[in-house]
Amino acid sequence: MKANNTTDQKRKRELAQIHIAKIQLGLDDDTYRDILWNIAQVRSSRDLNQASRKRVLEHLTAKGWQKKKPARAQQGKSPTTAIGKAPLMSKIGALLTEMQLPWTYANGISQQMFKVERVDWCTPQQLHKLVAALTYKAQKQNA
Repeated sequence: MKANNTTDQKRKRELAQIHIAKIQLGLDDDTYRDILWNIAQVRSSRDLNQASRKRVLEHLTAKGWQKKKPARAQQGKSPTTAIGKAPLMSKIGALLTEMQLPWTYANGISQQMFKVERVDWCTPQQLHKLVAALTYKAQKQNA
């Protein structure tokens, strides 16, 4: 049962690659079906067996299609942009004001933690860590 499942998954993956190649190469439907007929004597990719799928993929690769690895999302990290920096910078400013510390203090922390000279140059992920460090210091100071 497990072998059948992996075979089915492989078939689906190969068929998907064939259709992606068709789109990326800009093949119209008639040209695509002619390719299938010339290589495997079928008119639909669903009728291709494993060897035929491989031959079709090899043919499409020879015609210029390049298989690309799927882009993987970074686990546990939400995408952030420059827009996402403004609220974090605001939070850092508020924490510094609350503890009566200058911005040079935050610059020093960013230098120590990330080897980045100024807070303005930190990435949003680094700013999150800086907020956490300042929050920890504020809690420690208030205790």
